[in-house]
This record gives sequence, structure tokens and C-alpha cells, in this order.
Amino acid sequence: MKLLPPVSRARFFAVVLLGFRTASPQGGVPGRASRLECETLCCHRTSRAGSGLKVVLTLSLLVLNLSLISAGQRAAKPKPSVTFEEVPANKSGITWVHNNAHSSDRYLPETVGPGCAFFDYDNDGWMDIYLVNSGPSDFYNPSTPLKNALYRNNHNGTFTDVTDKAGVGGGTFGMGVAAADYDGDGWVDLYITSYGRNILYHNDGNGTFTDVTDKVGVAAPGWSTCAVWFDYDNDGKLDLFVSSFVVYEKSLNVLCTDETLSRRYYCVPRLFKPRPSHLFHNDGNGKFTDVSRESGIADSPGKSFGAVATDVNNDGLMDLFVANDTMSNFLFVNKGDGRFEEVGLAAGVAFSDAGKPRSGMGVDAADYDGDGWQDLFVANIDREFFSLYHNQKDLIFTDEPGEIGTATQMLSGWGLRFFDYDNDGDPDLFLVNGHPDDFIEMRTARVKYKEPLLLFENTGRTFKNVSAQSGSVFSKEFSGRGMATGDFDNDGDLDVLISNNGEAPVLVRNEGGNKNNWLGLQLIATKSNPAAVGAVITWQAAGWKRSRLKTAGGSYLASHDPRELLGLGSAKNIDSVEIRWPSGKVDKLTNPPINTYLRVIEGEGIAKRDQTTAR
Repeated sequence: MKLLPPVSRARFFAVVLLGFRTASPQGGVPGRASRLECETLCCHRTSRAGSGLKVVLTLSLLVLNLSLISAGQRAAKPKPSVTFEEVPANKSGITWVHNNAHSSDRYLPETVGPGCAFFDYDNDGWMDIYLVNSGPSDFYNPSTPLKNALYRNNHNGTFTDVTDKAGVGGGTFGMGVAAADYDGDGWVDLYITSYGRNILYHNDGNGTFTDVTDKVGVAAPGWSTCAVWFDYDNDGKLDLFVSSFVVYEKSLNVLCTDETLSRRYYCVPRLFKPRPSHLFHNDGNGKFTDVSRESGIADSPGKSFGAVATDVNNDGLMDLFVANDTMSNFLFVNKGDGRFEEVGLAAGVAFSDAGKPRSGMGVDAADYDGDGWQDLFVANIDREFFSLYHNQKDLIFTDEPGEIGTATQMLSGWGLRFFDYDNDGDPDLFLVNGHPDDFIEMRTARVKYKEPLLLFENTGRTFKNVSAQSGSVFSKEFSGRGMATGDFDNDGDLDVLISNNGEAPVLVRNEGGNKNNWLGLQLIATKSNPAAVGAVITWQAAGWKRSRLKTAGGSYLASHDPRELLGLGSAKNIDSVEIRWPSGKVDKLTNPPINTYLRVIEGEGIAKRDQTTAR
């Protein structure tokens, strides 16, 4: 039977309803259809009003059923199932294990690391891995030398340790890592944050790195945690923000015990003084200038962990959202004259809804609801709730965590990331958790030291917890800290790297995200900053439109695959892609190929070479 079109069905039901409200031929009973109406509706005469009513009802039900069948035929196909599968060390070749320098004296830096990174150090188009370790300090002298680790991607799901050859072993009490091509020579460099002295490794382009920290002036002594490469003054060069944690040294370690004085715990950061973070301006001659004071960053001492560079007011200038532990978070708004204004309190992101400071750790930013404005996320310690700050477009944010709040009530969050795990075009949310004190279970029954990972699917305006159906790795527990995202196998969906405190890292492969179509972009700047931070990418497919700001930093102690993966859902092609570069240049791609990685050169469009087809 041929189905009525939607408009015809709507008119049919309107006439049916009208028939029920019309009087009978005898002038009598409301609610019955007349013979004339039965003829009009049914193309069939009947001599009795009751028979006409039966016919009307029968045909109404028939059309309703056909409508439901038609709607089912038009409904979108079921979403592809996506799981995350742990890649064991004997398959990946990643055998490195973090040493947290655990001691009975409970020094605070033992609890904080480590960080990790996906980055392509040898420009072969495949994501390599960097892992940060602890090392010698004023309170720790390892019995055997400890090293950070660089693993080269072998293009077959395995990795080879090339740390010694590359010369990036570290040698400090390491915390996190930030990867970027700071000098624009085409090779990605590494900045390692530490308790003590930070390290800037310059990529020499031949598989080796050189420590240029003192030469360029970015040591930032003290205790540094997260670092972010971004271009705050839009001069085309990457500047460097470095989060500073508390004033700390061995002599300042405090004895924190239980009520009986029988067991020592790690002290909360509330007992230590805050320190100002650092902002280094890239002078473009291989040197940096510390502009922390001139920029206003140093006016706000903090106990800073996670940091993300994003544009919260759509003025084309990159701002900074910084999480603080046991004190107010910072939102540094870029004023465009080389200065930042800290507006966290006025913006509603400094404290909890109850007006209390929390223990902020990991952060990220994304326009999760597609309204064109960047939203913020911060993870806190257990019982403080995580916050999803929705941007109200006037430098005001409202905390709307939804399901995330209840799911994370007893967890402590560190690494986290907005990313589109199922390639449907919307940013989802992945959370890495773990309590900082390994004795916490002796103090409370409801909180554990090792905690589960969580995955939340974006449903448009809210997030749905899909952890239980997304793989067995979500049923395990970890002492999670850093988290990086990257497509290490170049199959068109984002994988996850997790660094655990005092344990081996976990490499988690995305299985099924590439069942939806996608397009990967590597942005090659010519006038904008080398990382293209601040670029706005807009893509259209199958009648819908998505837009994404290229942010910098985010998560915790981590650095991510710099390529942009655009999810297309079930769309069979992509109509157009527009890249609005920080320089103001615009590149438009019409009907580009899909399910592949493309290099896009600022001012030129798609590069004619290096197209890697993933299917």
C-alpha cells in the first residue's frame, strides 16, 4: 500500500477530528460523524451513522499504524557501538612504569604526577608517546637513575623506546609535558614541568633533542605543574603559560596524622602558601621574556594545576582558565594590550555554588551545546562535585553538571578531555580519576584510592553516562592522573593514553568510533602561530553544521594529538570545511574527501601530498 505523504496524513487526521465534532443528520448527537462526512473521509456510503463511525475509526487506526511504520523507516540508523579496549604492554611494547618516590614521610609531590603526551616527534604522520617520571629532588634520591620515556610509533600498533637515542630522559622530579613547535622550524619540541627545574627540549629534526632551557629563559624554578603553548598577543608566535603550585620544599613538609597520631597522611595543599604562575612571551629570536608581572598573571598567586587556553568571549583573543587546589579558580580574560584580568569570581567559576573553594585539578573547554560559545569544565576532589560551566555569553557561567555531578560525587578527577569519541560531530567527555592519598580507605569507607574511568556521551544539552556499555576498562580502577587523546593507529577515531601514579600507563584503543565517517585535518600555519591555536573550523554535512575552536592545553599534565578530527556521523560526504586562522586568513574546502587525514596549509588549502587514507 502506498503511504500518504506527511502533509496528506496531517490533513486526514484533521478531517477525522472534525468529523467527531460534527452533529448527525438527525440534528442529534455530538461526536458522531455524518453520512456526508463518511463519504468524504472514506469514499464509502453507509446508511447508519454508527457504521460510519466504525469506518472512520478503523481507517484512522490504519493510517496511524502506517504513519508509525513510515516514521520508523525514516528514523536514523542505530548509533554504532563504540568501546575502548586496553592495549596490554606485551602488545604495545610500552614497558615503562612510573615511580612516584613513595616514602613514609609523605612528601606532597609524590601524589601529583605523572603526565603524558601524544605527539609526532619525527614527522612521519604517526603519534609517538612521551611519559614523565619523577627523579632526584631535595627529598628524594633514587637508588637507580629514573628516566622519562619517549616511545616511537612503529605504525603497527607497537612502540619502541628511543629515550636514550633522543636524549629526553629528563633527570628532574617531573610532573607534566607540553608539546609544540615553539620556534616554527617544523619540528615539535617538548616542555617538561617539574618540582624543581623545568626543561625545554628543542627538537633537532634528526631524532635527537637538545636542552635549551637556560638559553631561552623558561626554567621557572619552584614547583610547576601544567603548561600551555598559545599565542596570547596574536603575533604568530607561541607563548608559554606555566602553572605554579604551592611554595614547597623538604623543610616545609608538615606532619599530618590521624587523631591518634599513629598514622601519617599526605597534607592537604590548604596548609601551604600559593605561588604566582608564569607567562613567557616568545620574542621570536630563540628567546623568551618573563612577562608574568607586566601581564597581570603574577597578581594572582595560586595553587594551580590544570590550565586551558580558550576564547570565552569570542573576541579573537585567547583567555586562560586555571584550576586551583583549595582556593578559587582563575579565569584570566585577555584584554588585548598584553594584559589579563582575573574575573573568576564575577564569572561564577571561582567557587562552588555554596561559595566555597574546592580542589580543582583537571580542566578543559569546548562548545558542548553548539551555541557558538566556549563552555568550561573542572574536576575536583571527592564530595566537592565536578563542574560543567555553561557560557551565558556575557562573561557569566552557570554550573550545570547534570548526570556528571551524581556520577562523580565520591571521585577525584585529574585528566579529562572533551572529544568526539563516536564521530557524530558532538564533543563527549572522558574522565580519569584517582584519590591523591593511598591511605584514604583507612579514613573513609566510601572513597577509594584507585577509581574508575568515566565516559559521558553528549546528547545535545546534557551528558549521559555510558561507561558501563563502553568496554571492560571502565570496570577497572586506576590511580589515574594525566590523560592525553590521540589517534595513535591513524584509523580515524581518538584513542586515550592514561598515566597512573606509581604504576604503568594505560593505552586505550577506540574500537568503533570510525564506523561513523570523519575527516582529519593537520593545520599547517604560514602566518599564524605554528600550532594554529585559536583557529575556528566549521564543517557542513547532510544539512547540519558544526564549529570548533582550536584550544590549547586542557586535561592535566598532558599534551594531545594536534590534528583535528571532524565527525560526520552517517553523512556520506562533507559539503564544506572552513578554517578561519588566527591571522584572519580563511581557507575553504569544498567536497573534500572523507575518512582520511589531510594537510591544510594556511592561505593555500589542501596540500597536494601526504594524504593518508585510513580506510
